[in-house]
Amino acid sequence: MTSFNRSTSRRLKKLTQIPSVWEGDRRPLSSPNQQSDSEAKGECILWVDYSQGVVRGMDVVASDIGPEAIVRTLMQAMEHPQSPARPARPQRIVVKDREIQFYLRGVLQDLDIAIDYAPELPLIDELFRGFADILDSQTPDLPPQYAQILREKAFAIWQAAPWEFLEEQQILSIEINKWDVGTLYASVMGMLGMEYGILFYRSEESLKQFRATVLTNEESTEHLEEAFLKQDCLFLTFESVDETDEDDDEEDDLADLPLSEIDPTFGNIHPLEGLRSVLYDEEALVILVAIESLSRFIRDHRRQLHEDIFPTLSRRYRISLPQSEESTKSVAVTVSTMPQLASELEEMAGFGIDDQEIDNQDFQSLRDDLIPEDSFLSLGVVSWEMLDSLRKGVSHHQASEIKQVGDGLPVILIQTSRPKAKTVIERIEAAGGLRAICFNPGADPFDGDRYDLGLLQTQNGELFLFGEFLDEDPIHVEARKKWNQRCKNTKGYCGLIIAKGLTGASRGNPQLRDMMALFEGRSLSPKNLGIGTLQLMPQLKFE
Repeated sequence: MTSFNRSTSRRLKKLTQIPSVWEGDRRPLSSPNQQSDSEAKGECILWVDYSQGVVRGMDVVASDIGPEAIVRTLMQAMEHPQSPARPARPQRIVVKDREIQFYLRGVLQDLDIAIDYAPELPLIDELFRGFADILDSQTPDLPPQYAQILREKAFAIWQAAPWEFLEEQQILSIEINKWDVGTLYASVMGMLGMEYGILFYRSEESLKQFRATVLTNEESTEHLEEAFLKQDCLFLTFESVDETDEDDDEEDDLADLPLSEIDPTFGNIHPLEGLRSVLYDEEALVILVAIESLSRFIRDHRRQLHEDIFPTLSRRYRISLPQSEESTKSVAVTVSTMPQLASELEEMAGFGIDDQEIDNQDFQSLRDDLIPEDSFLSLGVVSWEMLDSLRKGVSHHQASEIKQVGDGLPVILIQTSRPKAKTVIERIEAAGGLRAICFNPGADPFDGDRYDLGLLQTQNGELFLFGEFLDEDPIHVEARKKWNQRCKNTKGYCGLIIAKGLTGASRGNPQLRDMMALFEGRSLSPKNLGIGTLQLMPQLKFE
């Protein structure tokens, strides 16, 4: 048995011994009327001075912590008691657990404290009854009859991962027409890789108003918080079970965690209520129906929703309701995409290129003779500090006025040999410079493969292929997600870096001294480019 160090015993014996009786016990933090697992909440250790009627020490520990915890709390009760008590040691201690009694007798044998057993501890029993009453009066986060099924549906959404192909402005309407709810407008969060979840707005007006306020006050924390609390929506968000990793590296993503470490949270936001992480019965049914219908819609239209152009889709479902006091057994729900609203929100945010910058009549064919075949290619980002150095250091620079938002400027890096790099730079400058960078869908009708084609558009309207990426390549999919989000942050601005050193020590990782040119342009969506899916023709490249 572990015992005090002699120095600790001497220190405790110096405390004034007062003629009082202390009660001590350790009990689960739960109420008999609660169905939740008490082990998840831990146990409460209490030490009270029965003679004076005050709590001297209290702590909450995990259920699997050993008996040492009750001694640690007792030491606090003696040396650092809660106010108004003063440091002291008692003459007598009473407990109602025989194991605790025998354990304390061994540990405290040098402190001249009597350790007795009693079947009841009046003061502690009264305190724990009060705790139980408080727990019973608390409203659970979810109605108990819907809690399990809601979590199951939430995990189904997590595994479907709609944020991999749906952007926040690509809104889905969910027409329910029950429980005083007409249509919900679902906005999927997560493509940024920072916060995952779905906001179910109760009105299109609330959604637009929030977006407009955020765009107007994106640098004001106070106004952003106010705008957040003025939303009118239900929400489902996902967090890590262990929230202690706030300082983890930026690359660590919630999406990389196993399902067992993901925790869904439900709630409500309303201008008059603020944020509430509690759902009541009708709200629970509404969000249950919304999540289930959304899951089915994603399952049925996953391929179409992966397209770069947000499609027009609609489907009706009948959703069964869990057994409850309601007589209704099912609800008919219609889920639809809202391409027009998505375009309005994109225009509101200033995504894409101005109409005068797009001249599709210039497009005749796609050329692949600009970028050398053996070039090293990557999609990445240049920090704002690095961008300043790059602008000053390269021999060729085409500048833009870029607002510094996010972690830096998204760039396409092309590394080749010095002579070939000079040729690429000269040809781009001869074409008037870089206008835009675009990723456009491509297809091979012979083997059925689908591609994401990287295109450069010069100021004279010519299009040059710089990369062909399989749609199903997970590395490229992840790189494109980051590219899209960074371009949103910069309001569509991006860059092209031409570097030398392909055969040297800096191959694949060119340094500032290797970078010969920086062309700054705009990110162009396939919709704005307007050339549709490019088909691979026999003996020809994509045209």
